[in-house]
Amino acid sequence: MVQKIKFHLDENAPNAIADGLRRRNIDVTTTSEANLISLPDEEQLIFAANQNRVIFTQDRDFLRLHYAGFSHTGIAYCIKGSRSVGEILRGLILIWEVLEPEDMIGKVEFL
Repeated sequence: MVQKIKFHLDENAPNAIADGLRRRNIDVTTTSEANLISLPDEEQLIFAANQNRVIFTQDRDFLRLHYAGFSHTGIAYCIKGSRSVGEILRGLILIWEVLEPEDMIGKVEFL
């Protein structure tokens, strides 16, 4: 069976994104559900990596960590305010449909 991408949403992602993914039976966790609120971005990436999840964020600090060589299992990034919730959902669903978890390791997908 082909593994599917699982997502983790950072604390700034609207809850509507998690709800939309769950309605499509896509595995997703949120920072608040995982009791990670206010923890450093590095800890968010470690949590996501330990669970083999791609993190969705609108926080540019995650890009800084990526370009600094911080290990991660994938980042889906969208500039804050540049996309509607529906557009973000469509982008994440497309990633889920066409990529496998190993395709995202150490990579950033821009929405």
